[in-house]
Order: sequence, then structure tokens, then C-alpha cells
Amino acid sequence: MRVVIGECQVDYGGRLTAHLPMARRLILVKADGSVSVHADDRAYKPLNWMSPPCTLTVTAAADTELAATTGDIDSKIREVWMVRGKNGDYLQISLGEVELDYSTELGVDPGLQKDGVEAHLQALLAENPAAFGDGWTTVQREYMTAIGPVDLLCRDELGCYVAVEVKRRGEIDGVEQLTRYLELMNRNPLLGEVRGVFAAQQIKPQARTLASDRGISCVVVDYDALRGLDHAEDRLF
Repeated sequence: MRVVIGECQVDYGGRLTAHLPMARRLILVKADGSVSVHADDRAYKPLNWMSPPCTLTVTAAADTELAATTGDIDSKIREVWMVRGKNGDYLQISLGEVELDYSTELGVDPGLQKDGVEAHLQALLAENPAAFGDGWTTVQREYMTAIGPVDLLCRDELGCYVAVEVKRRGEIDGVEQLTRYLELMNRNPLLGEVRGVFAAQQIKPQARTLASDRGISCVVVDYDALRGLDHAEDRLF
């Protein structure tokens, strides 16, 4: 991971355009190739970012095409980062005065330690993959990727691989997490095309909408039924 704090202006181009004027910000470059720009608020959410796979090219300001053709370059800008995404979109970060530029290796993260209910829910689903559909099988729990483990790797009734992310409460963050896993897994030729399932006891409407937009299926899981504490034949209605 590379951490940079300094003056920068940011321009995004792609499906839309966006501009952040020069200001002091935090820039993170992670081992998975992602680049994100943060202000001193918004908790974890960046002002702008580029998800992997993407490429980062760093050029001295004096050597940029803009300076060469027009001479019109802000004297504060020392170098320009060009981050290009897989769909042709780009993030241009023009850096001025840099206060901190630090790089380190974090290593493989062990992943979030789930609470008792969530961990038990994952184990129950691994033992009962038919909760997702007839003919499903569990390949592996905690299937490791370069950015952390996917809760379950399964095969559906057609034998295709499916990555399953398990949450007690399904929110947008969980969908984003599964999206990142799928981006990496779908680049693995040994797996082929991998689709995603977001499984939880409750799933918020916003998470459902985002999952649908990403091509991810949502499954609401009955925890008590999986534990054998609730039987449909015993219900009055």
C-alpha cells in the first residue's frame, strides 16, 4: 500500500465527468491496483476512486501532453497520475506539494472476524447448500483471494462456480465486498465465469438494488430453519 498526503486536483472522465479543485487530500494506492482519493471527512468513503483492474502511470508535470502542447500547466503541479480503468474511464490526479509519501506491504489480511451468529450461519449454509437451490454443492469455505476470503465457493446445478457472501444483515458494503471478490475470481482461468450470491437474514432495499445492478443474486436465509428449530409443517399459517 502507498499512502500520499498532499495538494492535488482530480479529474474523472468516463460515463460522466467530475472535477475536484486543488486541496489537501489523502491518496491510497492499494496492492490490488485500486486508487482512491479521500478528504478529512465521510468516514471510509472516498471522494473519487478507480477500482481494479486499472493501470497507474506517473509523469512529471513538465512532460505532460498539456504542458508540451500549450504550456498551460499550473506551477503548483509537480507530477500527474493517470489511472485508466478497464472500461476506458480514467482518473487524472495532478499532485502539488506532497507532505507524506509512504509505502509498505500489509500482507494477506485474515479477513473480518464474524460474530457468532454470522459465523454459524456461514457454517450452516456450507453444510446445506441446497438452501440456494437443488443440485448445489459446497466446494470450499473461506476461499482465499488476493484481497481476502470469500465466505463460500459453491457449484450450482449446472456445475458453474458461485461465490457466496454471507451476512447477518445485508447492506451495501457487503455487495461492494462481493463485487471486488468477483472481479478477481473472474480473472482466474481455472474458475471460468463466476457469478455471485449475496445471502443474509435480512437484506436492505438499497443493497438489493445495487446487487441487481451488479448481476448478483440475493437470497434471504432463515437461520432458525437451517438450525432445525423451525419446521414448516408445524406452523398454523
